[in-house]
Amino acid sequence: MARLFYDRKNYGDCLIIKYVELDFNNVVEKEDSTAYYLNDELVMVKIKKFSKISKIHHEGEIIDPSDKFIELVNYVLKNNCYETIKGVKKMELEIKLKEEGKIARLTNKTFNFDPRLKDGFFAANYFLKSNYIVSNFHPNHIVTMQWFQRTDDAMLCGVDEAIALIHTFAKNPQDLKIEALNDGDLISANEPVLKVTGRYEDFGYLESMIDGILARRSSVATNVYRTVRELKGKDIFSMADRQDEYSTQIGDGYASYVAGIRKVSTDAQGLWWGGKGVGTMPHALIQICGGDIIKASDLYHKAYPNEQVTALIDYNNNVVVDSVNLAKHLGHTLRAVRVDTSKALIDHYFDDKDTSGFDPHGVCKELIFALRKALDDNGFDYVKIIVSSSFDAKKIKEWVSLNVPVDTYGVGTSFVNNMTCGFTGDLVVLDGKPEAKEGRKNIPSDRLKPVNYPIY
Repeated sequence: MARLFYDRKNYGDCLIIKYVELDFNNVVEKEDSTAYYLNDELVMVKIKKFSKISKIHHEGEIIDPSDKFIELVNYVLKNNCYETIKGVKKMELEIKLKEEGKIARLTNKTFNFDPRLKDGFFAANYFLKSNYIVSNFHPNHIVTMQWFQRTDDAMLCGVDEAIALIHTFAKNPQDLKIEALNDGDLISANEPVLKVTGRYEDFGYLESMIDGILARRSSVATNVYRTVRELKGKDIFSMADRQDEYSTQIGDGYASYVAGIRKVSTDAQGLWWGGKGVGTMPHALIQICGGDIIKASDLYHKAYPNEQVTALIDYNNNVVVDSVNLAKHLGHTLRAVRVDTSKALIDHYFDDKDTSGFDPHGVCKELIFALRKALDDNGFDYVKIIVSSSFDAKKIKEWVSLNVPVDTYGVGTSFVNNMTCGFTGDLVVLDGKPEAKEGRKNIPSDRLKPVNYPIY
């Protein structure tokens, strides 16, 4: 079945008809459409300026069109000498199917792997050499490879992705025996999370890529899990969109979702689970308004009249005064203020106050208590307080225990520390007998579950 996409924000005003999940190596441009081929096989078609042709206004990843819609698409395709589609099926996100118990694991339909993985482009060179040597000079030995990490109280993530990688790029994946835990499982140090048994030459070159997937996803999931459990009902959102190269956002967003996050700052972070980025104004908007927070908030409300305003309030380093003034101006249009004061600064609220008993720098709890009191005293108890800048699990735990009046925590850097969980893959069985380097062994586990091929 063909898959139809119309997402103007990301792809422009064109209908995308995707026939198969393959890369392409040939592009044919026409006036009102573009075709993408893998050799002679039609992979995808883009119909340009589609809103003018169809009068469509839908903005979504995948659409479920009527018979007339299909008729129109087929007319365009036929006139351009491409194949016509027989029908379409509305594709549900795999994560939803998994949560409903309809499928056991996510597949490459979610992960959409870079096809260069197949050729070892991302594989460590010595694994490629080892694979070549075994394939040509010492083949057909059955090995078991086992993955583990060395951190207690960790949350596992990336297993579905690792399995999908194997199913997509291993040779003879139907011959491999895979046993695994699940994304979201809590794990201990040295506990096996994944075992693959089969011919080394069929899957061995994927080792380092699996290491990396498990390490990154589990590090983020663990960081988020350790933070979320300290909230005690407080809200949180992920601001982890700028601490690393942008392409990490998709996998990091999924790992955050597995660990309990439902609010993220970019669409990319929500791609695999259906989330969308949320946010209001950066310091840049206030700067363009000459430092006038009220003007910036008015412009925001003019642009988005159906939204309440959440204002970034620390631009002038005078959080209490600016929050009260903005609340007086906007009234119930103001939903919340966000305090993001730099650790290098002390808010002007403390200019005439004794701060010898605490550290007044940055977003300190004394400032938030003062802000809440000022808002309440002026009749703005409905205005919520959001804090960000240097928050992690330890700081949030302390603030929650002290009942600091925070409604929502924004967290970024501490979520994407990639050093929390480091995974190792080791060969531990050879032709049915124990065989491993010194210090390693096949670790039994009754938690590992067999994995079907294909998943569905």
